[in-house]
Amino acid sequence: MYEKTPLESWILGKITGNPGDPAGLTRSLIEEYQIWKLKETIALATAKSPFYRRRLGRGAAEKVRSFKDFQQLPFTTTGDLSRNPLQMLCVSQDSINRVVTLNSSGTTGQPKRVFFTAGDQELTRDFFQHGMSTLVGPGDRVLILLPGALPGSVGDLLADGLRRLQVLPVPHGLVQNPEAVLEIMAMERIDTLVGIPTQVLALAYCEPAEQKMDKICLKNILLSTDHVPVALAKHLEEAWGCRVFNHYGMTEMGLGGGVECAALAGYHLREADLLFEVVDPESGEVLPEGEEGEVVFTTLTRRGMPLIRYRTGDIARFIPEPCPCGTVLKRLSPVKDRVQGRIVLTGGGFLSMSVLDEVLFAVKGVANFKAAISNENNRDRLEITVQAAGKAPGNISALIEQALYSVPVISHNSRQGKLILAPVRVEPLKELWPPQKRVARDHRDKN
Repeated sequence: MYEKTPLESWILGKITGNPGDPAGLTRSLIEEYQIWKLKETIALATAKSPFYRRRLGRGAAEKVRSFKDFQQLPFTTTGDLSRNPLQMLCVSQDSINRVVTLNSSGTTGQPKRVFFTAGDQELTRDFFQHGMSTLVGPGDRVLILLPGALPGSVGDLLADGLRRLQVLPVPHGLVQNPEAVLEIMAMERIDTLVGIPTQVLALAYCEPAEQKMDKICLKNILLSTDHVPVALAKHLEEAWGCRVFNHYGMTEMGLGGGVECAALAGYHLREADLLFEVVDPESGEVLPEGEEGEVVFTTLTRRGMPLIRYRTGDIARFIPEPCPCGTVLKRLSPVKDRVQGRIVLTGGGFLSMSVLDEVLFAVKGVANFKAAISNENNRDRLEITVQAAGKAPGNISALIEQALYSVPVISHNSRQGKLILAPVRVEPLKELWPPQKRVARDHRDKN
């Protein structure tokens, strides 16, 4: 039996004021609280936000008596956030402590702006503190490989949360020089890393002097900001003999959404601050537990810019079976794909980064890759560019081609004459690619 996620007692405390309440946490207690907070959030939004007043109407909160009632409300989209950021505020701009601008992946290219009050940011610190207690404790030393130079940035808030656990945070920022980061790990006696999957993999593939490696003794890695392929996590576990945890979050959520427990079997969600749904990406209908769809969330405790039924574009499912840790909290499966990241192939089926990730990261030496589909003589042309570490075998191109043909949708389309593989491009791992959302690109409409 695994130790129960610490998020359960934390959420119990947020709901009842007593994290040690002998009655414990139940699904009915969580759901009653969520309905109450939904009504409160909708009332705030329709009273203070011009956007939500127009979208929902002033009496919307009184009409929500159940989750079924709530599910009748319209979605908020990334387009809404791009076009109407100031109209979505529920406080004066003087009360805003931080504004985050996100480049849009949509066709308009219009950036999204997300606003946070000091109280909103405190909610994130609180989650980071309790979420990180899953894997660290007093005296541990955590290297933070996320942006943290600015006050209120993800690395800064994480460092604050760790200090509350009597853990030493070592802020660094994104990895640019893997060898230098490995030296810091040895010198600072780091036992836990927090970073981006492909950047941490690049560290594992670097070849430091043996005496430096002897000084590196990792216990845990927490990966965030992108899909974590099983093959990538396995390589990190083998390289450092440590546990690899997944975190799910996005800026619009307030940076944190859920984190795995010691069972490493799906994200436990921040259910006192966020309500999650999984919906059919096309119809918008809420799906039964276990069915895969688009993740939608609603903020329950944010005051600066509450978001109601916000469509994330991420694809996942609720895991209906109980977690081995014994918690009553819901579990969300790891997010693998984006709704717009699945490319329908000419010969049938779809291709996405998650499909490619598992086979390509299993090839020794593949530190990162890019994928694109173009058109050549009415056939799909799959183009793969790989960053290969120094430990990569000399025949890595052939191994990658072999791995690609092991993917059923690729082999099927290839046999049908509907897809061809371009020669694999291999680049040495000299300089890490800038971190960004890893999605397969569809260039066919541009030809």
